[in-house]
Amino acid sequence: MYVTQWQATMNDDVMLLKQLDELKDQHRQLDEEINSLAGGFADEMALARLKKRKLQLRDMINTLEVDLYPDQPA
Repeated sequence: MYVTQWQATMNDDVMLLKQLDELKDQHRQLDEEINSLAGGFADEMALARLKKRKLQLRDMINTLEVDLYPDQPA
């Protein structure tokens, strides 16, 4: 079976979209966990680690979004 460049690109985009969805889910779950811990007497170190991980996920999400949706010239 012959795979065209277009088909390969579409498969890559589908994989990136799936990865993007997974990262967004993880980010949302961390946000909920941080909010629940911040409301009470939480371990500050654990809270800081969760926030750092959340920021790392946000950076990864932004990178994937730029790859999937590059700026179009005006």
